[in-house]
Amino acid sequence: MGIYKVKESWYIDLYADGRRIRKHVGSKRDAENALNAVKADILRGEYNFKKDRRIRFEDFAKEYLEYSKINKRSWGRDESSLNRLLPFFKDMLLSKITPLHIEEYKKMRLDKVKGTTINRELISLQHMFTIAEKFRKFEGKNPVKETEFFEESQYIMRVLDKDEIKRLIEASTGYLRAIIILALNTAMRKGEILNLRWNDIDFIEDYIYIKQSKSNVTRKIPMNSVVRNTLKNIKRENDFIFHSSKTGKRFTDFFRSFKSACRKAGINDLRFHDLRHTAATLMVMGGVDLVTVSQILGHSTIQMTMKYAHPTPENKRHAVNVLASAFKPEKKEKIVINRSQEQISTHVNPLLSWSKVQ
Repeated sequence: MGIYKVKESWYIDLYADGRRIRKHVGSKRDAENALNAVKADILRGEYNFKKDRRIRFEDFAKEYLEYSKINKRSWGRDESSLNRLLPFFKDMLLSKITPLHIEEYKKMRLDKVKGTTINRELISLQHMFTIAEKFRKFEGKNPVKETEFFEESQYIMRVLDKDEIKRLIEASTGYLRAIIILALNTAMRKGEILNLRWNDIDFIEDYIYIKQSKSNVTRKIPMNSVVRNTLKNIKRENDFIFHSSKTGKRFTDFFRSFKSACRKAGINDLRFHDLRHTAATLMVMGGVDLVTVSQILGHSTIQMTMKYAHPTPENKRHAVNVLASAFKPEKKEKIVINRSQEQISTHVNPLLSWSKVQ
């Protein structure tokens, strides 16, 4: 420990009273002077550890991601956001990041992605600062809370019809096709699918086990034949089912390939999460009760499930046609004589008559 150089920056790094002191300084001479000054303050008992919480963004980002993996079901989203945030904030101290830096980041990212995507990244950044405060590694105002987010239009949940489902699957290849098939046949979230390991799959009883990090409860989803065959066709090359063949690491996102498949299939304004809506809607349309659908989705209440059940235009038309039948003139009773048995039977409109002629 002492002084060291990373690229063009110099740092001092030492431990005192079981606590690490790490500072970013300018030149080598500045680093040497700063190191001597800190050592002198420590010997005199004048060094203020509480005031000097100089934590680099990159260092705490690693700690935050570990926290997120343990405590958040959506940790994959945090990982994806941090991969975008790190190149910009990497060597900055948490205590030195201001709302102005956030605005500069927004401006830089806006050249490449939409405001909604930037908002998701800022949400992760804001929570990271909140956890830094909780762990007493950051003092002051959370700079993200003083930043305006981009306006987002109300998103209308999209439900695919059978033809769109077929086109989307045909337009996708490799892992993406398997991921889409799983989403449409299990209603699993993106993060749940990407976190799947082979030991979560029970091919004997045909179940997928999903571990809920927050509640410490495991959800059990039955596998149908489509899911079973899809998983059977994937080679077991890694602990994670969906991983990069180059790095061996699990996939964290597939935004570009998914959007490419949507364009190829001629489907607009589709989010991956809409596949979950579609699966829930198809189950409800198929007559599955809401309690069962709710358990498959992993919801704690049926009220949460209701927003995922979207009647199709055909279902709505059928519903009003049922009402229209009440205004049709009642059919006259038609007497049929079975001459061989000399019995009389009647035929009436079942929607308008509650009694039968015996």
